[in-house]
Amino acid sequence: MFLTPAPAHAHGDTVKVVVTGQRQGHVTADVTWENDGDAVDEAVAATVNAVSVDGSRTLGPWRLVRDPAAAPAGWTTAEALPPGSWKVSVDVGFPALGHGELEVAVPVVDPAPSTGTPAPGTPATGSPAASSPAPLPSSPATASAAAPSASTAQAPDAESEAEGDAVWWTTAGVAVTALAGAAVGLLLRRRRMRRGRLG
Repeated sequence: MFLTPAPAHAHGDTVKVVVTGQRQGHVTADVTWENDGDAVDEAVAATVNAVSVDGSRTLGPWRLVRDPAAAPAGWTTAEALPPGSWKVSVDVGFPALGHGELEVAVPVVDPAPSTGTPAPGTPATGSPAASSPAPLPSSPATASAAAPSASTAQAPDAESEAEGDAVWWTTAGVAVTALAGAAVGLLLRRRRMRRGRLG
């Protein structure tokens, strides 16, 4: 008579779900076999739902995915809970039935300080102290002092031109007057000569 040996490991028909908390808002849970506590090796079909403590907000259903940081029994969610207190429930439908729940608090994370802020006492790049001083424009006093010198330099030229024009016109007037006088003198002489011949 031969006896059939019983399976060495009988996992049973239920799984144990323990919601362990959250990591950066992602729900974490351990899924093991109820009878022997072994980790579930095969795929797990499970949904995660979350309700705020005051009941005003609900999230989910989300899927459970493998958590490499908590192998072999660790599972987590791809989605993250926002800051606040949440009642989280996990329901497993395959490879066996299982349920777990926990109230999870997600803290508010302060944003990291920006790395572009200069250290105290260090002048910022492009500050007026680091930049070279711009050339100063000429002062009004210097400009006003330069203006009279330019006008003074131009004044003698205008006066010399005016004196040259006056001398030229004076010379031309004298020459015209002399020519006119010579012409009148010639006419008078011709008339006298004609009268002398006629008389």
